[in-house]
Amino acid sequence: MSYSRLRAEGALGRHPRARLAAAAGAALALAAGLTTVTAARPPGQPHLTVAGVAQDPCQPQRALPVPAGVSGQFEPDSSILRTARGIYAAPARAAGPGQAAGPGRAAADLAACAAAAGRADLDWLRAGLVPGDTAAWRSMATRALLDLKLAVRPDGAVVAGWRSGWDYAWPRDSSWVAVALAQTGHPAMAYQILRFLERVQPGSGVWEARYLTDGSGPVSDGRPAELDSDGWVPWAVWSWAATEPMTPGSPSQRELVQLWPMVTRAADAAVRSLTPDGLPGPAMDYWESPVQVTLGTAAPLLAGLRAAADLAPDIGVAAARDGRRWASAAAGLARAIAATFGRTGYQRQPAAGSGDDAAVTFLGPPLADAGPAVRQAAAAAQHALAVPNGGLRPGQDWTGTPGVAWTAETAFFALFDAATGQHQRAAALLDWLAAHRTALGSLPEQVTSAGKPATTAPLAWTDAVTLLALLAQAGPLPVIPVPRLRGRPGTFLHVRHNLLAACTPLSYMTVLASDGSGQRQAGRYADDATERALPGLAVNSVDGPDEP
Repeated sequence: MSYSRLRAEGALGRHPRARLAAAAGAALALAAGLTTVTAARPPGQPHLTVAGVAQDPCQPQRALPVPAGVSGQFEPDSSILRTARGIYAAPARAAGPGQAAGPGRAAADLAACAAAAGRADLDWLRAGLVPGDTAAWRSMATRALLDLKLAVRPDGAVVAGWRSGWDYAWPRDSSWVAVALAQTGHPAMAYQILRFLERVQPGSGVWEARYLTDGSGPVSDGRPAELDSDGWVPWAVWSWAATEPMTPGSPSQRELVQLWPMVTRAADAAVRSLTPDGLPGPAMDYWESPVQVTLGTAAPLLAGLRAAADLAPDIGVAAARDGRRWASAAAGLARAIAATFGRTGYQRQPAAGSGDDAAVTFLGPPLADAGPAVRQAAAAAQHALAVPNGGLRPGQDWTGTPGVAWTAETAFFALFDAATGQHQRAAALLDWLAAHRTALGSLPEQVTSAGKPATTAPLAWTDAVTLLALLAQAGPLPVIPVPRLRGRPGTFLHVRHNLLAACTPLSYMTVLASDGSGQRQAGRYADDATERALPGLAVNSVDGPDEP
């Protein structure tokens, strides 16, 4: 059945990614004896089916989706949930007043498991960074991190959401989760995600829309492959590498080499997608609606090509040649985006009248430096996409339920504002996100016109973007540098922050961090660093115009 036929028959949901959802009220195999309460809602409004996710105390890898209406409270800094009936666990191990602990499992054993699991969660949080300047933000960040810890399966698959139809791995969502985990001090878990994406990538280099979390293959529901993942994944690899010392022969450099065939296939697929006008051909983006030429595909591909080009010198001579080719393709794509989307204020499509789209934020940090035109367009889009409940919708042409806000898109603008120094605007959106979590503290996918969390919670993508926005409130995130050319055309200059000097015999130059670690730092400072370390060197942007 074709994708258009699926939509016509109503088989696809009203979510920007059109996820297939099971009927509300589908049974969840959870602890017996718990009651749920269904609140009244206005006609046509989405409702909440899953309010959070808990950890089974005695089975650390087992996540327990918690139905909406279940009352309880997490142990501090933990995914162990306590309800009026006791510790929340799988039915065979449920324990509490009036409930059996399960065959061979005493209540005391369950309590011991819960204590151990709680300590493990706290140790994991302490190993990284919990961002947030206020108590509400830190609470939101803590729950988002713990929810992501459960979302990442042992094989590296990221469960996008814990409701039927959402419980798959989207390469797009997974990439954002990898970036957020790397930037909050959990690079090993981020690398797990990248290895999963490597394993499921087809030979064409273009990922399918979503995958079964056991890695056995894509979900077949009529959706075409989604080209934007060929930008998101290389960016995720670059962001992971930004947290790791990439000195020659280091463990991190060897791990990058393992990922390199995946990056190469993705970047090559991105190059092949470019048409004579410099833009990618029609494809499905994060809206998962009609196949079109959109900013939601073009902007991630630009970021991915730049990321791959910047990483290439860490791999070797052959990769550096590929890097020069990807840098050239990125230059052409950047010019095309500025000449087409830029002409109409960076709307969803190149044509005027296509409406504002939250994807304009993909032209800003941490994916790219945002010039004046992009900042102006993002401000206009943020105003146009606001809904009365205080959040934002995906786009002006979005056909979902009126008045419903989408948390990922709201978080996009929080991240853009924070990363471009508009901290007051970012704070308002972060406060809104914190105030519209579920009773268990998880970030939902949607918020109804009445301000109620809706569909499912947590949503891994929203968790990831929100964490990055909180980080950006505190300080700059690494931004992918624009590939530079030095001297004659085709000669690639690879630059890192805090330059000393470490030239190679190749036609490109690699400059390491001043501490000798080779650690990649915030790319937005690359140009200034070049001028300080190598005065008089002519460094010319391959982008030509300043936008994007």
